[in-house]
Amino acid sequence: MAADVRERELAAAVPLLAQVVATVSVLTGLAMAGAGATGHAFGPWASPDPLGPAMIGAGMLGVAPGLLALSRARSWPEARTLTLSTAIVLLGLFAVTLLNAGSLHLARGGSVVLVLFSLGWLGVTGLLALLTVVALAAQYRKRPTPVAALEVPAVPLPALAKPALALLGSAWFGIGAGLLALPGFWGAFVPWEVSRADAQALGVWALALGAGVLASLAEDDLARLRPALLALPGVAVATGLLLAARAAHVHWSTGPALALLAMTAGLLVAGLTGRLLLRRPASAT
Repeated sequence: MAADVRERELAAAVPLLAQVVATVSVLTGLAMAGAGATGHAFGPWASPDPLGPAMIGAGMLGVAPGLLALSRARSWPEARTLTLSTAIVLLGLFAVTLLNAGSLHLARGGSVVLVLFSLGWLGVTGLLALLTVVALAAQYRKRPTPVAALEVPAVPLPALAKPALALLGSAWFGIGAGLLALPGFWGAFVPWEVSRADAQALGVWALALGAGVLASLAEDDLARLRPALLALPGVAVATGLLLAARAAHVHWSTGPALALLAMTAGLLVAGLTGRLLLRRPASAT
């Protein structure tokens, strides 16, 4: 029966996209997260608190190791989960940028550095969104091939982990959808002050994280999730370090702050546990 299952071969455009996005993510993430950690709001639009754009930058930094691993993937099943989650981020951030064009420093004016960064953000996110569409189109034009020919070993997810992953993925996905659709309402629950653009951009990241975790349940194969298993703890560590650096400015007494900690810890545990299970001998899995 397994020989009858077919998958597409990996299109060359997918690893190339991952390399480009990883490079841009490191450079942009360092600037946004680094500035935010020191108490300076540095982003493409006006933000009431440095943590808004800094958290977006932390997400970029955190996902970079997974993207670099994805650039070395040899099959579409191995790259699929992180590629589709990355597509949500790239297309979503470009859409949020256009929807909030009036709040861009490019439109509002300000320091030369912020205006130029805003202009660069608009151009680069637009270009990456276009490249994402091209890469996905190239990927889905590939004809399905028997799974056996792709040589992807099967390492099923532990049965006990599936309910927790379903809960974690649903939590991130639901919060992301809320922040995107109703940023004014759900943005008030973020444990620091955010603008409409901040709330929607954070919603894009939350939606992508939730989609990635839920997609891992559909894959049910840790061997296919290698790049994603680097991205999850990467995002958790980068986010955690930033929250620690700005701890005095987070409303820790609120439920959303505690929920954010729990959900971030969930990403860390899921990623590290998956990596550990992959290192076990085949007979032990």
